[in-house]
Amino acid sequence: MTAQDKITEQPSRYDHLEQMSVTELLQHINEEDALVAEAVGRALPQIRAVVEAIEPRMKRGGRLFYIGAGTSGRLGVLDASELPPTFGVPETWVVGIIAGGDEALRHAVERAEDIAGQGWRDLLLHHPTKDDTVIGIAASGTTPYVVDAIRQARQNGLLTGCITSNPDTPLAHEAEFPIETIVGPEFVTGSSRMKSGTAQKMVLNMISTTLMIRVGRVQGNRMVNMQLTNNKLVDRGTRMLQDYLGLGYDEAQQRLLEAGSVAGVLEGSLAQK
Repeated sequence: MTAQDKITEQPSRYDHLEQMSVTELLQHINEEDALVAEAVGRALPQIRAVVEAIEPRMKRGGRLFYIGAGTSGRLGVLDASELPPTFGVPETWVVGIIAGGDEALRHAVERAEDIAGQGWRDLLLHHPTKDDTVIGIAASGTTPYVVDAIRQARQNGLLTGCITSNPDTPLAHEAEFPIETIVGPEFVTGSSRMKSGTAQKMVLNMISTTLMIRVGRVQGNRMVNMQLTNNKLVDRGTRMLQDYLGLGYDEAQQRLLEAGSVAGVLEGSLAQK
């Protein structure tokens, strides 16, 4: 696939950006961003397929790995890192891997994305099993670090998926469950941190949140397993227990802090009945 074939590399629909006013720039960026949700909506069947394939594996103890480079890798690490405090799951359930390692989260690591074979070596550090899933994230769909990692993961029996912003890419061909969010050319030509990155963030949120609900980490519409890492979350949990159990605020908070989570209090209340 050449640069000319990639929608992500096609010229922006807008030109002479430096001559636009702030209002014009913001308005046009917003107009382009509005197209992202439509693109993700068109990919819903692909997203559903990968979630339904991951769910039974995760219920058997399988893990989910995201692997990417640059912005794509950072978004995978971001989504993975938010799940333990939000849903009270171990950090090993969903793991983000980025080309160049943790240094690449803040700084560009020269040519890290171009090293085929390194992605699989990075995955091997986690001792993957056939119940695990690997989702490769690459707007272009051609990043060697990601493409080769998905190829080798699939050859070794792992479930594989991907998220890309171009159709019919090498990455999609390697993955069993490709997700293609075709958002169109970026506002700044080739800047896939914009619409492509937004689409990736949306899809990652959809996958991980749906999985967390399906494996029982949400009750009703609430994060009953969230970690109590600050005063805001303690207050939120306390108010949940007031609603669920009809307790006064002080009693609800005391029971919450003793149990460590809303779910822990609710389980204890059910056991006493």
